[in-house]
Order: sequence, then C-alpha cells, then structure tokens
Amino acid sequence: MVDTFSLLLTHGLILLACWRLLGRNDLDDESGGETRDLLGRPRETRDRHDA
Repeated sequence: MVDTFSLLLTHGLILLACWRLLGRNDLDDESGGETRDLLGRPRETRDRHDA
C-alpha cells in the first residue's frame, strides 16, 4: 500500500511549484522572447523571408 505521507509530500511539492509559477511577473509577458541565450550571448536574428 502506498504511504499517505509520500503522496501528500509529492502532491504538495507540485502544488507549491505551480503556485510559484503562477506568481511570476513574466508569466503574462508577450514581448516577443528573449534577446539573449542562456549563456548571455546575443541571439542571432534571421529574417523569416530568407528561408
């Protein structure tokens, strides 16, 4: 039988993560994306018509 504590703990952590994600200011930001990659380098921009 599955332990009740493990179910409450995992579901509580998932609920906490969702609560923190919903509280972020950039959640509803539609500015068009980041201009830098994860390492802080400027992203290369390509025109969509050149493809």
